[in-house]
Amino acid sequence: MHFDINSLINHFYHWLLTSGPKILLGIIILIVGLWLIRLFGKWSHGNMEKKNVDPTLKPFLVSVVSIILRLLLIFCVIQLMGFQLTIFTALVGAFGVAAGLALSGTLQNFASGVLILLLKPFVVNDNIITQGLEGTVTSIQIFYTIVRTFDNRTVIVPNSKLSNEVIINISREGKRRLDIVYKFGNAVDLNQLTQVINDTIDKEESILAEPTRRIGVSLLEKDGYTVLTNVWVNAHGYEDTRLRLMAALLQNIKGAGIKLDGL
Repeated sequence: MHFDINSLINHFYHWLLTSGPKILLGIIILIVGLWLIRLFGKWSHGNMEKKNVDPTLKPFLVSVVSIILRLLLIFCVIQLMGFQLTIFTALVGAFGVAAGLALSGTLQNFASGVLILLLKPFVVNDNIITQGLEGTVTSIQIFYTIVRTFDNRTVIVPNSKLSNEVIINISREGKRRLDIVYKFGNAVDLNQLTQVINDTIDKEESILAEPTRRIGVSLLEKDGYTVLTNVWVNAHGYEDTRLRLMAALLQNIKGAGIKLDGL
């Protein structure tokens, strides 16, 4: 078989003259289009902030719109380059089936993200407990949710995990009950102890007046009794208040000459 290099060069030259400008224009449009979509995403995010759009929706909406615009841009560029969309559509369809099977988990994460935004089991800035972790929701994306733990770790949780597992939202109600338990010997006077606890609580400004505090004996034993104290605090700042109140109670109880069991 005779290989005609000149004929091959002529065919390539002819293709370059007829299709080259379209391909070059398509590449330019693709680069400029991606740049414009990126600018549009930044503008949309800033515009939604000015209009006080729910912070939970902002990153999700920007991501969805950006993906749709990129897909439309790619289809337009392919059409402009002169490729037959019928063949391309068939290839995309076949690829889509394969990708759908391979990325079923990813699609599930997307559907779960939509459900989270619609049902709102939590929103941005809520404190939640999930997957054995406790932290603050900082962002809800298309496929995953970002949680910052209280020791400043960033945890990325797939949305399917959050829609199919138990989630404890510890800040939605705005306030939480703080329980403190101390054990004392039978020789300790309960009235004196109650007065010390009340005085300590009165000095803690972060404790809420309503619901009313409760102080009482929760357990009686042969060698002593256990006192349970219930107070209500703001959900945000719960841990700081707990540590501060427990330290103040310990100091004031010991300062009053009352001995805790075991100390």
